[in-house]
Amino acid sequence: MSGTGEVVYLPRWRPGGSRVGAHRGRDAGGLGTFRDQVPFLRLPDARRIDIRATLRDPFEGTYVRRFETRTAIEVWALVDLSASMRFRGEADRMALVADLCTGLAASATRIGDSFGLIGCDDAVREDLFLPATRRQGIAVERVHRLATIRCEGTGARGLTDAPRRLAGRPKLVFVVSDFRWPETLIDQVFSGLALHDVVPVLLADAAEDEALPAFGLMEFDDLEGGGRRTVFMRPSLRRRWHARERERLDTLRSIASTYGRPPFRLEARFDAEALSRHLMTT
Repeated sequence: MSGTGEVVYLPRWRPGGSRVGAHRGRDAGGLGTFRDQVPFLRLPDARRIDIRATLRDPFEGTYVRRFETRTAIEVWALVDLSASMRFRGEADRMALVADLCTGLAASATRIGDSFGLIGCDDAVREDLFLPATRRQGIAVERVHRLATIRCEGTGARGLTDAPRRLAGRPKLVFVVSDFRWPETLIDQVFSGLALHDVVPVLLADAAEDEALPAFGLMEFDDLEGGGRRTVFMRPSLRRRWHARERERLDTLRSIASTYGRPPFRLEARFDAEALSRHLMTT
C-alpha cells in the first residue's frame, strides 16, 4: 500500500456539541476564539467580564466576553463493495480505496475528529462496519482490510440502508464508488444522505474509457454477472461509448451537486493534496 498524505477538509456547516475539536462551532462559551461581548445575564461567567466594555456602557450594564467554541465532527466513508469495484486497470481499484480511507482515517483522528466506515454491496457488510472512533490505530487497521476485501455483490443497494447508521448530528460523508449504478439508485442514495455534507469520490480508470482503440476486437467482462462479450470496436461505436460515459458522469454530477458536493475523481493513485483542494474549494 502506498504512503498517504494528510487530507485537509472544512465542513460546510457549523457543528454543535460539547466535544472539543478543530472546527469552528456554532455554539459560544467561555473558551476559544473571541466572538463578541454580551450582557452578563446572557453568560453569567464572572471570569470573562470585559472591564472596558462595562465601563463604556452608559446604562452601567456588565458585559462579558463570549468565545467561539472549537468542535469535533464525525467523518465517514461509505464504500461500494459490489463486484465492479474489483476492476483492475492502471491501478487496483480497492487498493486505491484503501489508500483513500487510510488518509481520511489518519487525518480525522489526528485533529480529534472521529472516523467511521460502512461497506455495502447488496446489503451493509457487517464484517467491515466500523462505528465512528477517535482511535487512529483501530481506524487505520480496519481500513487496511479494504485492499484485500472480496467484492462479489451484484449491486450496491445496501448503500440505501447506510443513512440509518448515520442518524443524529450532520456528518462529513465520503461516498466511494465507480457509480456504475442506475440513476434511480444514485438519487436514492444521495437523497438519503441529504442531512449530511456529502462528498462523492468517483473511482475511474483510463483502461475503462480513454484507452479504447478505434479498431479491433475487444473482450468485455461484466463483473456483476453479465458474462463475457467479444465486441468489434470501430470509430462509431467508440464515439457512442464516450457519449454514454459523458452522459453518465453528467447525471452523477447533477444529482451529487443537488444534495452535496460535485464528485472528486480518484484515478491511478491517491493524491491527498488534490482531494484537499477539492474539499476546500467546493
